[in-house]
Formats: sequence, C-alpha cells, structure tokens
Amino acid sequence: MKVHKLLFILFFSCFAFMASAQTESQLRKKKEAIEREIEQLQRNLNKTASGKKLTLQQINAINAQIRLRQDKIGTINSEIKNLDNQISQNTNTVHTLQGQLGDLKKEYAGMIRFAQRNRNSYDKMMFIFAAKDFNQAYKRIKYLQQFSQYRKKQAGYIENTQQDLNGKIKVLDKTLKEKSTLLREQEEERARLGKDKSQQSVALSKLTKQERQFKQDISSKKREQQQIDRAIRAAIQRAIEEARRKAAEEARLAAAKAAAEARAAEAKAKAENKPVPKTNTAPATKEKTTSELLTATPETARLSAGFENNRGRLPWPVATGSITERYGLHKVDLASYTNDGVDITTNDGATVRAVFAGKVVMVQNIMGRTAVVISHGEYFTVYQNLRGVSVSVGNSVDTKQAIGSVANTGDDAILKFQIRRGQSTLNPEAWISK
Repeated sequence: MKVHKLLFILFFSCFAFMASAQTESQLRKKKEAIEREIEQLQRNLNKTASGKKLTLQQINAINAQIRLRQDKIGTINSEIKNLDNQISQNTNTVHTLQGQLGDLKKEYAGMIRFAQRNRNSYDKMMFIFAAKDFNQAYKRIKYLQQFSQYRKKQAGYIENTQQDLNGKIKVLDKTLKEKSTLLREQEEERARLGKDKSQQSVALSKLTKQERQFKQDISSKKREQQQIDRAIRAAIQRAIEEARRKAAEEARLAAAKAAAEARAAEAKAKAENKPVPKTNTAPATKEKTTSELLTATPETARLSAGFENNRGRLPWPVATGSITERYGLHKVDLASYTNDGVDITTNDGATVRAVFAGKVVMVQNIMGRTAVVISHGEYFTVYQNLRGVSVSVGNSVDTKQAIGSVANTGDDAILKFQIRRGQSTLNPEAWISK
C-alpha cells in the first residue's frame, strides 16, 4: 500500500510538472514575442529621435512601448506565479518522499535486527524443525525465503526513493534559481519602464511647445484620412449596389419565367377546351438587407462564414510589427481624432498580405498613398499606405497572399489596417491572432 501511495504521488507530481511546463513554454513564447516588438519600436524611435520636430508616430511608438513593457512585466509575474506553484508542488513531493524514505528505513532496520537475531544456520534449522508437522515446516521454509526476498526488495525501494528524492531536490534548486533570475529580470524591466515614462513626459513637454504645429499636422492627417475613407466607403457601396443589381436582375428573370409559364399553361388549357388555370399573383418581394445582398451566392456566403469563424485567429497583414495606434477615439492634448482601424508599425518595405481569401474591390492611389480593399462576403478588409501593389480590381486572392509592400511616407513604415462589416467598422484586434 505504501509503495502504491508513493507511485501515485510521483505520477501526480509528474503530471502537474508537465502541465506547468506547457504553461511555462507558452509564457516564454509570449515574452519573446513582446521583446521582439519592443526591440523593433526602439529601433524606430532611435531612428527618429534625432529629428527636432515631434511627430504623432513618435508619441504613439512611446505609448505602445510603455504598453508592451507593462505586458511583459505581467507575463513575468505569470511566470513567477507558475514557478511558485512548481516550487510548492515539488516541496510537498520532497517532504512526502522524505517521510516515505523514513518509513522504509525503519521497516528495513527492523528486518535487519530480526535477521541479526536469526543469523546462524542452527537457529534457522531449529525454527524449521520446531514445527509440529511437515506442512508447518514447509510454510516456515517458504517464510524464510520470502523474508529474504522482501528484504532485498525493500533495499531496492529505499534506493529508488532516495534517487527520486535527490532528483526532486535538484529540480527544486533549479526552479528556485529560475525564480531568482525572473525577479532580477522583472526589476530591470521596471527600471526600463520608468525610463520610458520619463521619455513620455519629455515628449509631452515638447508637445506643449509645438502645440500649434502639432494640431496643424493632425488636422492635415484627418483631411487625408477622410478623403481615403470616402473612397473606401464608395468602393464598398459599389460592391453593395452591384450585389443589389444582380439580385434585382435575378428577381426580374424569375418573374419573367413565371409569367411565360403561366401564359403557356393558359394557351394549353384553351386549346384543350379546359378551364383556364388561375395564376397566383406573387407577393411583393421583401427588400433584402445589406448582409443578405452580400451573401446572396453560395461562394460569398461561404467566404463570409469562413471569415466570421476565424475571428481571433486571422493572420496579421504583415509578418512582424507592433500596433502603435489602436482602434477608436484618440486624444492628444487638445486635439482628437478617430482611427477606424489600427496602425501597425513594421519594417520599411515589409510585405503586406491578405488576411483571408476574397476578391479585390478597390485599388486606389490617393495623395501618393495606395489603398486596397478586399471583399470577404459581407466583410471587407482595408490596407492603406501601400506601394508596389501586385493586385488589381477583380482579382481573387488567397489567405496570406502578398498584395503589396508598406510605404515609408514619414518617419516610420506604418500599415493602416481596417476590418468592416458592410459600412460598419470593427476593431481589428478582436479578429487577428494575439
């Protein structure tokens, strides 16, 4: 029973270790990804720091870097918590193994003392010959044999338990060292976060001095974006109107076919001197919603459903990058503006790829910036600030197919990415993979 209990404890501790190791691996990967994003943002900031003029991209990059550092500290905290659980489990296992080892040693000591008292052959022979009959003598012989075998097994159990105990103590020491390393890393990251916040304070102070110029820059960007957004909405509206035109044409053809069939039935009835069948007047067709229009065919319905089913799992439109401006309303000092998507800072010339299969409905150059819109049933993805576009209107594209590259129109290479359902904008962070 004690051996079974020991095996159960070892099995449970191994299972817990495997589960924690998996979590530890996931946390390590997440931390490494955050570190890559921070490094890329820092390179961009170093490149633009020499400029006297403060830009919105610099402020967004600093804010994004602070957010990433906070995420990294949170990830390190999760790693430390995970290690604390492992330390607790391993400490309990060590105590249990030490208790089991003590019990096994006590039992073994008792057997050794018994063996010492009955160590000569004469005593063993007297023990056997003192039996009252042959059957009892045989049982005593078997007992002495089994006792010897059991003593050897107990010695093996003691040795194995000692090895397991030594192994667990080594794992515990290693885990404690890892925790110590993580605590140092956490302190270093907090110091870097403090420097980033100081840099943010300096940037905001600089912003106050350049307030007038900064507001003019934001107003200019808002006008440019409004022009691009009008073109995007127009392209989506054209796609909706084209779907409506097709639906109306199908309804007209269906009505014409029904009328022709009714006339043929009437002519046949008259020729055979039979009563003319009554024709049912079709009720007025209910006007379809935008969603119904954009998913009217099996292909568009399949695309739309596939896009929706991949919510939270869509690939990023670039292989590497950081979200430096999020979806929604933004306020910088007294100026404010709305971003209908997200800004992804990446490498200059980075390849832009479609996040899902679909059909290109717009490729348009506006004020030196090319925008591409791809239809996925009732969903649309928008890619702005491109150069070297490799697709044209009407082309079908596959998931992760290259459609162009990111242009550097200022201090950084920034892809502006949107997701829309019809004309309504959606937050891309809820759709692309974490």
